[in-house]
Amino acid sequence: MDPKHVRQLLESVSRGELEIDDALEQLRQLPFRDLGFATVDHHRELRTGFPEVVMGEGKTSDQLVDLFKAIGEGARTVLATRVSAEKSRQLVEAIPEVSYDELSRTAVWIQEPVEPIGKDPIVIVSAGTSDQSVAEEAAITARTFGNTVETVYDVGVAGLHRLLAHQKTLDSAGVLIVVAGMEAALASVVAGLVSKPVIAVPTSVGYGASFGGLAALLAMMNSCSAGVTVVNIDNGFGAAVAASIIQRSLTPRY
Repeated sequence: MDPKHVRQLLESVSRGELEIDDALEQLRQLPFRDLGFATVDHHRELRTGFPEVVMGEGKTSDQLVDLFKAIGEGARTVLATRVSAEKSRQLVEAIPEVSYDELSRTAVWIQEPVEPIGKDPIVIVSAGTSDQSVAEEAAITARTFGNTVETVYDVGVAGLHRLLAHQKTLDSAGVLIVVAGMEAALASVVAGLVSKPVIAVPTSVGYGASFGGLAALLAMMNSCSAGVTVVNIDNGFGAAVAASIIQRSLTPRY
């Protein structure tokens, strides 16, 4: 149940176009719905501006289908992250309108596009092609929530000239998300080139001493460029939500 829908509902009651009992019936599922194995938070978009998102890991295909249908009753878009290709097949079979991206492991059901947010795009920068799955998770999440997204991929610091060739795109951003593994120096470099917020995403890409992304996480947290914000390892979704909140705060939707 998004704020736009609730406002329209209340206005219809106010104008006498909708009976109070009919409005109550539409609000019946607020604030949540108990599915037995999960409690769907229909009230979340009213509180936070974004609907509940499904984490696909640890859920069966049947549970994913039930969650998509339940969330879809009250939200214009439904997003799931970390969905395996195997689980996606049953999901798409049950709801053909769902689109699945194998690289990012995201599944999206757009019933009605959300209003655009942000005057400027979110620019997502990734160090190497091995980081692209996390970068695409961020990109798809950001687009689902109404952002314009630009991507600059495979521009790690081992070939810094590749990044500098995109300075105009970097400057156009409202918020930047920088995705990198290995030593994760890219976030510091990008933050030193722009005047906009930079959200850094460490990835688990790297050899033994990277400790599954811990080295990248610590490097980003110790960035010599001031103002870099860091999310968890491989958390492209979390970075996109943070960027969307910044975008929305600059251009309020309601």
